Amino acid sequence: MINERAQLLLKTLIERYIAEGQPVGSRTLSKYSGLDLSAATIRNAMADLEEMGFIISPHTSAGRIPTPRGYRFFVDTLLKIQPLDAAQMHQLENQLHPADRQQLIASASRLLSDLTQFAGIVMTPKRHSPAFRHLEFLPLSEKRILLIIVTTDDNVQNRILLTDKAYTAGELTQAANFFNQNYAGHTLEDARTRMQEELKRLHINMTALMSAALDASSQALQPSEGYVLSGEKNLLHVDDLSSNMTSLRKLFDAFEQKTTLIQLLDVSQGAQGVQIFIGGESGHVPLDECSVVTAPYEVDGQVVGTLGVIGPTRMAYERVIPIVDVTAKLLGSALSYH
Repeated sequence: MINERAQLLLKTLIERYIAEGQPVGSRTLSKYSGLDLSAATIRNAMADLEEMGFIISPHTSAGRIPTPRGYRFFVDTLLKIQPLDAAQMHQLENQLHPADRQQLIASASRLLSDLTQFAGIVMTPKRHSPAFRHLEFLPLSEKRILLIIVTTDDNVQNRILLTDKAYTAGELTQAANFFNQNYAGHTLEDARTRMQEELKRLHINMTALMSAALDASSQALQPSEGYVLSGEKNLLHVDDLSSNMTSLRKLFDAFEQKTTLIQLLDVSQGAQGVQIFIGGESGHVPLDECSVVTAPYEVDGQVVGTLGVIGPTRMAYERVIPIVDVTAKLLGSALSYH
């Protein structure tokens, strides 16, 4: 679809635009591409690239800038990744050594921001579904019961159950004893799977009460998803973003509401290695003017979260990609050790 000469011109145009932030004209392409072409030939090639949707003229200037489609072709086909220099590797290794989990996540987010001068984000690891240690039912009134849930990681949660029938204190004790004898040490999923069969052994039907208890436990023990964001103020100094305050406001609203970024990080969790969302590719309007470079990280061989960098589409991808990739590997390694 695009010949070798046009690819080199596109690569040169994007590299110059990323470096200088100004529309790139035929004279600049002639100087930096290394091709012995007339200005007219370069202009014709640029017209073809524009027709294919890879570049666009932002105003009456003769220069061109890349479109998201141009960036995508550049990242997928033309980009040469630069390995991290010794100073960057030392900085990452020095600050991502085994330590407290929250401290590690905060350090990774801050490092991503410091090394790229954009916003660094790290999704907090999802907890595995905890196992029950024991349950307790306490009668509050005729059809209101206090459920106390204790898990093997010493998490204690209380929930109010509203039941259709009244249970005696003896029935509640019997139900709690049955649950604790059969499900102590099991996860919520195991308990739910086994419950229906095992309840048949009870002379008194406790199915409704047990179902209510499991539903309440599911809500109480649901892992909360979140992330640590650092350096978002860096984006205020990025010309490509700060020139449009409406878009920037939407972006900061998304940072505050969290839902948009959590959805994007969730999607990225299934990726193999680094994933790049350019402009509207994320599917989230607040990020339409941004690129998001993400990578999943593993703990003990299992993917538990995602981290990344949020910046303008005009970013030095060849630098940002290895920073994200190496940070993900080092964070996973430190968390596994911890």
